[in-house]
Amino acid sequence: MSATPGTPQTPTTVEVRKVGVHRFVATNARGGSVAMGEGNDPDLTPVELLLAALAGCASIDLDYLAGKRADFETFAARAQGTKVRDEQGNHVVGLRVTFDVTFPEGEAGDAAREMLPSALQRIQDRLCPVGRTVTLGEPVSYVAGSLPEE
Repeated sequence: MSATPGTPQTPTTVEVRKVGVHRFVATNARGGSVAMGEGNDPDLTPVELLLAALAGCASIDLDYLAGKRADFETFAARAQGTKVRDEQGNHVVGLRVTFDVTFPEGEAGDAAREMLPSALQRIQDRLCPVGRTVTLGEPVSYVAGSLPEE
């Protein structure tokens, strides 16, 4: 699927390097990094990183939307899913992101509470590119090749 002509496109790249037995580090162009492993160490697994990306993407969007009205008094999000192996291979089902947030008393907090359901719907339907990519099912290509030096 290609982007609609005239819409913004933002190429994004991360590099992944092996740092140990079944342990890797992903690094972005800005120098940020995250360690990942197979689940036998404290590092996040790739599935956990997917869940973190879903919750993180929606959290940032929600912070922008609600922040126009009121700051959060409390904020917590939990992403969950179940890794399965079936006739379609390995994949994650039952993906869900739950937000446990509170806003201050008063008019601004009331406005933020009122917009919360519609904000979450907008995040699900249009805003969060991570969730939208999972929902739309964009194919992933795995290829062998040389990476250019940067």
